[in-house]
Amino acid sequence: MHRLRRTATASRTTTGTVTAAGPADSVLLTVDGLRVTVADGRAEAVRGVSFEVRRGEAVGIVGESGSGKTLACRSVLGVLPPGCAVSGGSIDFAGSSLVELPRRAWEELRGTRIAAVFQDPASYLNPSHTVGHQLSEQLRVKRRSSRREAHQTAVALLETMGLHEPEQVYRQYPHQLSGGMLQRVVLAIAVSGEPELLVADEATTALDVTIQAEVLELLARLRADRGLTVLAVSHDLAVITELCDRLLVFYAGELIETGPTAEVLDAPRHPYTEALLRVASVGNWERRTLDVIEGQPPPVGAAISGCRFADRCAFVTAQCRSGPVPLTGAGDGRAVRCVRAEEIVLSGAGVVA
Repeated sequence: MHRLRRTATASRTTTGTVTAAGPADSVLLTVDGLRVTVADGRAEAVRGVSFEVRRGEAVGIVGESGSGKTLACRSVLGVLPPGCAVSGGSIDFAGSSLVELPRRAWEELRGTRIAAVFQDPASYLNPSHTVGHQLSEQLRVKRRSSRREAHQTAVALLETMGLHEPEQVYRQYPHQLSGGMLQRVVLAIAVSGEPELLVADEATTALDVTIQAEVLELLARLRADRGLTVLAVSHDLAVITELCDRLLVFYAGELIETGPTAEVLDAPRHPYTEALLRVASVGNWERRTLDVIEGQPPPVGAAISGCRFADRCAFVTAQCRSGPVPLTGAGDGRAVRCVRAEEIVLSGAGVVA
C-alpha cells in the first residue's frame, strides 16, 4: 500500500469547511449508514451503506446497474442528479462532514481535495476550447497559478499522463484526440489540484482493452507517485482486480460483501458475488460463452423483508426471507450479508489477480 507524505492532523469541524489532511494510513473517507432517495424521495435506492477508505488505498465498488454504486459515489462528490438526495447517514472526509456542506465549501473542496473522472471524457470537455486551455484554466482557478506557470504545469502534466508531444496536445481540441487521449487529459485535470481522493466512476468503460490497461497502469503510477487514494466504480471485475486493494459488492441498494479483493474473488461468501464471478469470466480469456444471473434485481425502492437476492439465489431457504439480514463481519477484514454464509461453499472464478 502506498502512503501519503502528508502529516498534518485532521480535526472535525461543523463550520462548513474541510480541514487539513491527516497522517498517512489513517481513514480518509467514512460513509456510515448512507441512505439515498430517488424520484423526489418516493423510493430509496441506497439503503444504509457503510464503508471506510484509508489513505493511499484503492477501493472498488461493483454491482449490476441500479445497485446503488454510482449514487453512493456521487453522494461523496456532492453531485447527485436532480430528484436524488441523501436522506440519512453520514459522509465524513478527513474528519469533516460532507452532508449538507455549503456550496462555497464544495467549490473549494472539488478539484483540490477531492476529484473525479467519469465515463465518456468528451462530454466533460468544452469542444470550443483547446484541452490545454481547459487544463490551464483549472490550474489558474484552483492553484492560483499565473498564466505562464499554468501553461508550463499543464504541459508537464500532459507528459506525466503519457501523452506524446504534450505541447502539440496542449493546442488541440477535444475532437482531435482519441478516447484514450481524452481520458488522460481528464485525468490530468482531475489530479492538477493534487487531490487526496480520486473517484473514478466507470473511467475505463468506453476504452478498448489495450487503452484500458494503459489507463489502469497510469492510475497505479499516480497512486505510487502521489499517494493518491482511489474509490473506483465499475461493472468490470477485471478492472477492479487490476486496480483495487479492497472490494465492495453492491446489490439492490445494499452492501452485501466486502473484503480484500483477491480474497473475495478467490473465495466469495455471498451467492451474488459468486454469480458475478461466474458471468464475468475474469482471467479466463479462452471462454467463448457467458452465463447470466437468472432473474432480475428488485425494483428500486421495493420493500423486501428479508434478503434482497433471495428470488435469484440457488441457496434460498425460509430463513432468508424471515427478516432483515445484517452485514456480519468475520474478524478477518471481510463481511457478508447472508444468513447461510457459514453453511454454503462457494468457489471463486479462477481469477488472475
